[in-house]
Amino acid sequence: MRPFDLSAPATVEAALASTGTFLAGGTTLVDLMKLNVMTPRHVLDINALPLRGIDTSDGLRIGALERMSDVARHPGVYPAISRALLQSASQQLRNMASIGGNLLQRTRCGYFRDVTMPCNKREPGSGCPAVSGANRTHAVLGTSDSCVATHASDLAVALVALDAEVRLAGASGTRTVRLADFYRLPGETPEVENDLRPGELITEVVVPRLDWARRSTYVKVRDRQSYEFALCSAAVALDIRDSRVVDARVAVGGVATRPWRLAAVEAALRGAPATEAAFEDAASVAAEGARPLPGNGFKVSLLKRTVVRALIEGSR
Repeated sequence: MRPFDLSAPATVEAALASTGTFLAGGTTLVDLMKLNVMTPRHVLDINALPLRGIDTSDGLRIGALERMSDVARHPGVYPAISRALLQSASQQLRNMASIGGNLLQRTRCGYFRDVTMPCNKREPGSGCPAVSGANRTHAVLGTSDSCVATHASDLAVALVALDAEVRLAGASGTRTVRLADFYRLPGETPEVENDLRPGELITEVVVPRLDWARRSTYVKVRDRQSYEFALCSAAVALDIRDSRVVDARVAVGGVATRPWRLAAVEAALRGAPATEAAFEDAASVAAEGARPLPGNGFKVSLLKRTVVRALIEGSR
């Protein structure tokens, strides 16, 4: 690792007035610093900031510095969120990693993490070798010629499905952004991953009240059961009355460059019977717009099957 300075601001105002890279749990940043993918000269330890708390009195509010393990086991957290967290990492990592840090984690693309290789996300204009190289785990949705890396967060998929927002604080004030709008498509600027402005902090995650989200789930398909990143995942919430789907929320991960909301699947589900056949019909449009690569064409069918599996599980 390269030398760096470390400081620990005691207030949000002090943190925002400082210049540097924020450190919470460190489970992503420290790894990338060891690999020289990220080389900050000044690191700001923000763990003393008052950005904690879980409030379920009206919807769900989560402080950005809450640990994944605490949120996952909180009794008022929607099942899709809890299950996404529990499948995200080992217990040790969940005890360290923060909610805000989870949402800002960088891609696990091997080319991005290998500084001897070109990568447009790490070094704009250098190229994307994954397009023609080893791309089995890469995205089929939301890609561009500049980047095909998948977004790594399981939690973000569940939160996007449930219309969550993030509260942001910066030197110029605070603002609220829908999480679905917070993440950027790579386009020609894959190095710009989200709408976070220089010096801003995520302070809180807000999930609007959705009573029928108690019938929600998160399904994750991976190469091994032991805390691997998703080849495909699906977060589903269903409002079922008299054996018919009144409303639905569906988002997927592991197959796209950002958490991917499936509006067409949701539309196909509304008014349909809550049956496996209807779920299969709705999932048939899940991969619309997909651009599979030579090594990951299997993700198109896997995506559809994963959505069906999540819908079946969520309907029980």
